[in-house]
Amino acid sequence: MNAIVNLGHGVYQVDAMYTGPGVACLYCIVEDGLVAIVETGTAHSLPGVLQLLDDLGLTPENVRYVVPTHVHLDHAGGAGVMMKAFENAELVIHPRGARHMIDPEQLVLATRAVYGDEVFDRLYGEIPPIDENRVITADDGYRFKLGQRELLILDTPGHAFHHFCVYDEKSRGVFSGDTFGLSYPQIKHHGERFILPTTTPTHFAPELLRQSVQRIMDLAPEHIYLTHFGLLPDPASHVEQYLRGIDRLVEITQSVEPTNDENGLNELQGAVSQWLRDEFDLGQAVIDGALANDIRLNSQGLAHWYQRQLQS
Repeated sequence: MNAIVNLGHGVYQVDAMYTGPGVACLYCIVEDGLVAIVETGTAHSLPGVLQLLDDLGLTPENVRYVVPTHVHLDHAGGAGVMMKAFENAELVIHPRGARHMIDPEQLVLATRAVYGDEVFDRLYGEIPPIDENRVITADDGYRFKLGQRELLILDTPGHAFHHFCVYDEKSRGVFSGDTFGLSYPQIKHHGERFILPTTTPTHFAPELLRQSVQRIMDLAPEHIYLTHFGLLPDPASHVEQYLRGIDRLVEITQSVEPTNDENGLNELQGAVSQWLRDEFDLGQAVIDGALANDIRLNSQGLAHWYQRQLQS
């Protein structure tokens, strides 16, 4: 798998090398000698961006915007390092996520508490604060230009309340973050891409997610640029499968009635894995391999959502 892929329309895919190749990517939009980076991966993703700039005959001074879709660290963990490297850039971020980029201490401490220092450093590296004077808080409908190319921000809660998507009219593509789920190119069902919703902790809200997907589809996009992973052409042919998946995960969770302890999570993980085997003919090697971490995180998010419904 190539670390850098030219997708056309001035869009370049760069493997973020998050946990390994083919798991997460970021995108560089190049227009009129200027660059916007959508998603940042982690601090370890910076060399890939610098390599692309060099390949294109550009320099760090050409980078105008850094645009994480939300502040989960596989999407925004590299923002601080990139803002240090690209001194002419401004950070475009959701209003709910801006404070975590300006002062990432709470985000870092919470993540270190979950993973431990050794794993945190290996996965994420340095996360420096970003000068608030270089931060643009982008509300729904915010438009900004890269040269003559206009980009549109869409507020898209459902995966996280601090999540937006970026619509690029030139490519008629949407940089979807986690709103359009994940789809690893090597995992297929009857020869077609299989899309798994991302229901990770702690903001999963199925109705809001469905509404956000509809907002994306109202634009009639020709491409979805997935963070996990790569270009998804013809999204209209995939959206029904994806929406059914959201509904099925809700139904499975309601049938399991999971608690937030280890036993409840294990039962829910088993039920989600069984659905993937039955519905999509996915083998145990895929479930225990490429999708293992996603199934675990999804189950944690689903259990958190279920317990939240009981309390409301």
